[in-house]
Amino acid sequence: MAYVITSPCKTEKAADCVDVCPVDAIHGDDVMFYIDPDTCIDCGACEPVCPVEAIYEEEFVPDDEKQFTEINAKFFAD
Repeated sequence: MAYVITSPCKTEKAADCVDVCPVDAIHGDDVMFYIDPDTCIDCGACEPVCPVEAIYEEEFVPDDEKQFTEINAKFFAD
């Protein structure tokens, strides 16, 4: 997985990231948006447009947000 959406998305859920994703890797539910690890091409277009800074490259996800790496992947596994 190249990028991960973390908890700040829950309070904002702005769709700016969806609009800029060139491969349609970002989808959501009533709670937040998620990035499909199999579709993401690691382009980074989503990260700078997030108004709440909820998107990180996987290796830079803060320790207290690490569970969102699995949460993003599980959303697409179901």
